[in-house]
Amino acid sequence: MKFSGYDFRGRKKTVEEVLDNTDEVTEVSKFPRDADFTYSHGYKAWASTIFVSIRDSDSLFSKKDEVGISKIIRGFTSEIIDILRKDTDDTELKEIGIRSNSLYAIYSTPKKGDIYDLATRAFYINTYMNMLNSLLEARNLSTIEIGIGLAAQNTLVVKAGHESSGIQNLMWIGGLVTKAFKLSDLGNKKGIGPIVMSKTFHSNYLQRAKYKEKKFWRKVKNSKYGDFYHGDVVISDFNNWIIHGMKS
Repeated sequence: MKFSGYDFRGRKKTVEEVLDNTDEVTEVSKFPRDADFTYSHGYKAWASTIFVSIRDSDSLFSKKDEVGISKIIRGFTSEIIDILRKDTDDTELKEIGIRSNSLYAIYSTPKKGDIYDLATRAFYINTYMNMLNSLLEARNLSTIEIGIGLAAQNTLVVKAGHESSGIQNLMWIGGLVTKAFKLSDLGNKKGIGPIVMSKTFHSNYLQRAKYKEKKFWRKVKNSKYGDFYHGDVVISDFNNWIIHGMKS
């Protein structure tokens, strides 16, 4: 690989086309399909993000047992990705991926029920970690803790990159993704439960939740991250199955 430099004179026209052809932002009830995004148009709608971050990942990744680490990471990623993707299409699940020590997903959430649905996925992930750690212990492998961050807001999205570049991703503008990541980093630390919701996410979630669910959450006032709510919610039948030995 040898970088030959940047053709700044020739690329000036391309930059002008990008600047001059971006002409409209439309507020919609739901984001369009990925294929319907263009380079001249931006969309604004409600979206929600989940981040699932491994606690103390530096210590885990520094262990000499590379085979063991590989097993742990594959056990962590494969099933959580399945929970995040299950029963969705590209009008609902807009992006899913891995960042450093975290898994994340971004959803179009035009209805409060969609936000509740994402919260339920978080509860399944939190419960799954009990299953995974039980299976890791049985194999004398290190167990792991996670933090789960959830955020929701009205968000601007533009298609970034250039058609000829081969890199054409959606860019989420306004802090939604960063918010969920920062909240996930608070989970399972200093008395904070593993699941951490932004104030907006929690407010919308509660409007579809059952009355008894309100008691699961504790509020924290935080000047750095804003008010947030945290808890340790699991799926009862799933967790009971784990507790009783995971017998089929």
